[in-house]
Order: sequence, then C-alpha cells, then structure tokens
Amino acid sequence: MKFMKLGSKPDLFQKDGDNVWYVTSELETDVIINVGDSKFYLHKFPLLSKSGRLQKLIRGTTESEGGEIDINEIPGGPTAFEICAKFCYGMTVTLNAYNVISTYCAADYLEMHETVEKGNLVYKLSVFLNTSIFRSWKDSIIVLQTTKNMTSLSEEPKLVNLCINSIASKASVDLSKVDWSYTYNRKKLPEENANEFGVRTRMVPKDWWVEDLAELEIGLYKRVLVSIKSKGLICNEVIGEGLKAFALRRLPGFNHGVVHDNDVIKARSVIEIISWLLPSEKGSVSCGFLVKLLKMGIVVDSGEMAKRELVKRIGQQLEEASVEDLLIKMKEDESESMIYDVNIVQEIVKEFIVQDHNGEFEDGGREMGGILSEASKLMVVKLVDSYLTEIAKDPNLPLGMFVDLAEMVNGFSRPSHDGLYRAIDMYLKTHQGITKSERKRICRLMDCKKLSVDACMHAVQNERLPLRVTVQVLFFEQARAATSSGSSTPDLPKSIKALNVSSHGRSATNQEDDWDGVATAEELKALKEELAALRMSHHGHKSSVSDKASVPRVKGLLSTKKILSKIWSSKSGIKENSGSDSSESLGSANPDESKSTPSRKGRYSVS
Repeated sequence: MKFMKLGSKPDLFQKDGDNVWYVTSELETDVIINVGDSKFYLHKFPLLSKSGRLQKLIRGTTESEGGEIDINEIPGGPTAFEICAKFCYGMTVTLNAYNVISTYCAADYLEMHETVEKGNLVYKLSVFLNTSIFRSWKDSIIVLQTTKNMTSLSEEPKLVNLCINSIASKASVDLSKVDWSYTYNRKKLPEENANEFGVRTRMVPKDWWVEDLAELEIGLYKRVLVSIKSKGLICNEVIGEGLKAFALRRLPGFNHGVVHDNDVIKARSVIEIISWLLPSEKGSVSCGFLVKLLKMGIVVDSGEMAKRELVKRIGQQLEEASVEDLLIKMKEDESESMIYDVNIVQEIVKEFIVQDHNGEFEDGGREMGGILSEASKLMVVKLVDSYLTEIAKDPNLPLGMFVDLAEMVNGFSRPSHDGLYRAIDMYLKTHQGITKSERKRICRLMDCKKLSVDACMHAVQNERLPLRVTVQVLFFEQARAATSSGSSTPDLPKSIKALNVSSHGRSATNQEDDWDGVATAEELKALKEELAALRMSHHGHKSSVSDKASVPRVKGLLSTKKILSKIWSSKSGIKENSGSDSSESLGSANPDESKSTPSRKGRYSVS
C-alpha cells in the first residue's frame, strides 16, 4: 500500500476524555473548533495561515461567542479535521488509501488551496492521488470503497470519477501487461511472476479482477461496470463472470434461493442492478445463473422490469436449462394453491418461440428459416415434456394449463412422444376424477405412432387411458410389426367390414361415450394378449403363423360392438367433433403431421 508523510514536527495533540482535543504548548489556545461532538482547543495563527474558510469564520466571531466555531458539516468528521489541523501546525501526518479521500474533502472544505499558501494540503493530496494511489490497482479499489461513507462528497465528484476511471482502465488492460497481484486478498504466487527471460509460467486469467470488484458497494459496483463496458475492451463472457461473482458475494443464500428478512431490500437492489447490467449478447451468462436470479427476484419481489428482462434472457437460451431450473415455486402469499409457477414458465417458453419467429424474415421482408437449430428445438421439447411430468404430480394443476403448455411446442418436431406420454400418464394418475371429455382432451396431445415399443407395451396395459388410445396403440404396434417383418399391414376381413352396417344405427353421442371410456379388465386382457402375440411376431418367433393369425386376432378383439361402431363410423366419413376421428384426435397433435401420413386408400385401419 502506498503512503505519504507530511510535516516534520512531533505530534503534540493530546486527548482529554473521549471528545476533547488540545495542543500541548506554552502558548494558551485562543480558538475552539466544534466538529460534531468533538471539541478542538487550538491556536488561530497556524489555522489562519492555511485555511481560507477558517479565516472567514474566525473573523466573523464575536467575543460573546467565546471564540467557538462550529463546522459540523465538514467531510470526514473529527478524524479528517484532526489531520488537517496537524498539517497546519507542521506536525507529522501519514496519508494512505484509507484516509486520503476524507482528508482531501476536508481540506477542500476548509479551502486549503494554493491561493492561501503555496504547497497547501489540497495540492499535496492531489499529487499523491495521481502519482501513487490511482496507479495502484489495490489502492484504487480501497480508495473507492472509502467514498461510500462520504455523504458530502458531492462537492468533489471528480474524485469518485477518477477512482472509477482508474479501476476500469486497469481492468481493461492487456493481460500481458498485468503486473500486479490480481487479487488484493492474497499475495502473488511464485509462478505468476516473470522468470529470468521475462516470461510467466502461469498466465493471468481473463477474469482476474471480478472478485476484487465484488467487494464494492452496490452503487459503486454499478458505476465501475458501466465504465468497463463502455470501454469495449472486455468480452461479454468476462462481464458475465463479474456479475456472477458479485451476486455470490452480495447474496449469501443465492445458490439456495434463501434470503433473510433483513436482507430483502439489499437483495432486491442487487438483482435489479445485475439484470440491468447483463450483456446483450446471448450466452454471456449461463441459463442456470439467470434462473437463480429470477427465483431470487420472485422471493424478494423485484420490480416487473427486472423479472421481465430475466424471463426474456432465460427464454433466449432455454435449451441450456434443466427441469430443476424450471421448477419455480409459487410465492407463499399467492392465492393460487398450485405448487409451481407454471405461468412464468409459459412466458419463458413463449420467449424461446418468439426469437425463432423473429428470425424468419430478413430486413427486406424475404422469408427465411427460424434462427433456432433443430437440436435446440428438440432439447426444449424434451425439457417441456419432462417439466410437464413433474408438475402433473400437483393435484391442483388445472388441465387447461397442462394442455396449453404442451401445445406451445407443438410447432416443433417431436420424433418420440414417450416423454409426453409419461407426462399424460402422470396427470391421469394424479387426477383420477377428471371427466371423459377432459381425459379425451389430454390424450389428444399424444401421437400413438410416435411411441416406442416399450411405451406401447406400457400403454396397452395402462388402465388409465381411454379405450380409443389403447386400441390405437395396439394397431400401430401391429403395423410396426408387419413393416419390420417385410409384409404390409393386413386388411380387415369382409366379415368385419360388414359389421359396419349395424353400427350406423347407433347415435354418435353414445358411440363417443363408449369409445372414450376407460377400458374394462376384460378388454385390457384381450389387448394384452394381442400385443404379446405381436411382440412374438416382431421378434421372429413363428412369424408366418403370427402373420396369418393376426387378422382373426384383430377380428376377435374388435368383436365388441362399441369398438366396431367407432372404427367404422370414422371410416365411413361420419362427421364428428374435433378429436372424434381417432387418426386426428390421437394420431398427431399437429395437423400438419396428420396430413403428411401416407394415403391408405383401399385399406381399412383403426388409425
């Protein structure tokens, strides 16, 4: 640490009690200076020779006032005034990074300028700051920290600006020129010094300064970061590391989302400042860090602007998030009884989708593809499916909210619907009291053709699914087995086709009720037996016999009138509500996917 000594006379200031100072001298003191609760018994001559303000004040006093002068508003208080007074007497004083700012401000307040006497205190302190303090990384930070207690520093804002500019310039210097200890909290390691050839064996990291600046007070940290960013010499990733270090330093419970009651206001300020300082470049900070900021912001009730900015940033890099990141709990004082805040996750997903749509047109208006890669879209789809599985465990989650979130990513390709099936099954398991229409609505999200073999095995044995879904899964598994064995999907025999006539006499409403109902134990047993036979055929066990037997099995399985009525009502072109036709209602949640299905003209199918 740099320091400067002024004066050569011995220190003759003595303290009487806690708040009384006097100078031991043969001459009697003739002026009393009151600084707050402290009294200084001093001599006029040395003070008048250095201080323009004291000259005016002493001349303006009357005998009735007893020679007392009040300067309670002096910056730095009694401590800073004591140093200034000793300088006036020519006594030895030591200046360093901890007291130079308060002393400078006090000297400026006392008008200890060159116009009063050459080589006065303000001039000497200015030289010390510019030639020593501001050339040192450590001392510059210490000096800036001391300014937070200077309530009257507005008289000399240039000092703070000089400190900030000094720090920002040093943080932006080329790494090869960094020759100071890159954290003032420890000493240099031997390998950080240059060897005999002038080469370091250990390079200074790009973010060498982030922990040091994290010690600054919130307002000062903001000003320093703004200055660093304005120079444009530090990459956004390093700025992001600086913000992360500041959050960890100023928010002790940041990683756990915990804030003590007496830290709420401070935490709110930190989050709002960090969200404002975030670099505009995507990926400057991790998605996990942004989510932690958002969770903390919800806990401390940060401003809507800060939360909106965080939601936007998370949405822009949502593919990096995990399910745990998105499990944002509702505030305890919220009226809703849900466990997780699904609304804010919907906003995040919306931001992800919006950025893709914004990239579909050039400035000239020519249509282009979205800016998101297919890999990113697939990762988000899987993330949403996994998130739906978790929130489906909440017994208070409305069906509409589940369906809305699932449909938000329907525009992205889902090669597999296993994740969505797990989410739907979890919802049905937790919400067993939902109606038939609600069960039908949620199952409509799923495309049975995109279920894996294992998922099909589970679905056929799943008593929670409507019979419509169970039969569809069975048919697509049959089609898959037929395709893998090299044969085409078998047509249904004419005897079963003829049964379609008898089904037309039933009302459409009754058909829907039967078809959307949960399968009975007997029906599930028959479906399980059929799937087992199909699985044997799929693995090559007695393939010729299985293929030949598949049609009578289907005939036996579909002998139940309620199944046949639905199959043939859809194939004969009966007009039903959306979702009544099994191919459109459950075959695909995306209409475009349904349209791309190969034509099956002349072929009868349950799909």
